[in-house]
Amino acid sequence: MVSIRLEPLKVERITVAIADLPPDLMGTKLIQLSDLHYDGLRLSEELLTQAIAVSNRENPDLILLTGDYITHQPDPIDELVMRLQDLKSRLGIYAVLGNHDYGYHDAKVRVINALNSIGIKVLWNEIATPFGSDFPIVGLADFWSSEFNPAAVMTQLSPHIPRLVLSHNPDTAEILQQWRVDLQLSGHTHGGQVIIPGLGAAALIIQQIHRYTPKILHPWIPFVNECSRVVKHWQWAQGWHQVHHNQLYVNRGLGTYFPGRFFCPPEITVITLN
Repeated sequence: MVSIRLEPLKVERITVAIADLPPDLMGTKLIQLSDLHYDGLRLSEELLTQAIAVSNRENPDLILLTGDYITHQPDPIDELVMRLQDLKSRLGIYAVLGNHDYGYHDAKVRVINALNSIGIKVLWNEIATPFGSDFPIVGLADFWSSEFNPAAVMTQLSPHIPRLVLSHNPDTAEILQQWRVDLQLSGHTHGGQVIIPGLGAAALIIQQIHRYTPKILHPWIPFVNECSRVVKHWQWAQGWHQVHHNQLYVNRGLGTYFPGRFFCPPEITVITLN
């Protein structure tokens, strides 16, 4: 088995200002988890146990999961939900699917059914109102799926009402600029996994080198195709971003692909609304 370099879990704490947030929701605490890739290789049992314990200690009002629970075959989802049923929050758990959750035969149905079986509500182009109708949660179909259709969902909401949007792929923030998105939560990038101190994600550096070099040299730039297939906007690889009038937060995820993480630890995000 090829070894994957791991780093310890890091808790990221952010406070996000939401315009028109109902007064009784001031101080609401959210937990975001993303990109578990529970397949026996990319996520250790120790890290998963730690992430669940940390989440529960925070006593969150709501837990939000932003996709990629499996990697290829859906079989591991049955064991994963046995672990995720230990997650606790005051108002429950809501989730969206990632690109790895629906591509393999019946994976989409199996993942949704498994998560629903333990009370995790999966939103696929749907709106939920655990905080009431004055602060809805929108869960979008994955960007790469044939069912990604934000207009059909976003136009159901008045522009005067704040909302939280769950969308696995942060590239959707570019499209979502045409609607009000007070906070978009995404994952997908694993934070870039390899970070060059002082410069940022290695994938962004590769992307910029590709952009500003002659085409004759492009075949000699390593990993450029792999990076471009993941996302277009590597500048949004992790953390908080202002995208036009909207806010985006990208979680680095828990799962790890080869060769591993360098200065890019797996993440659990604690978000306080203000």
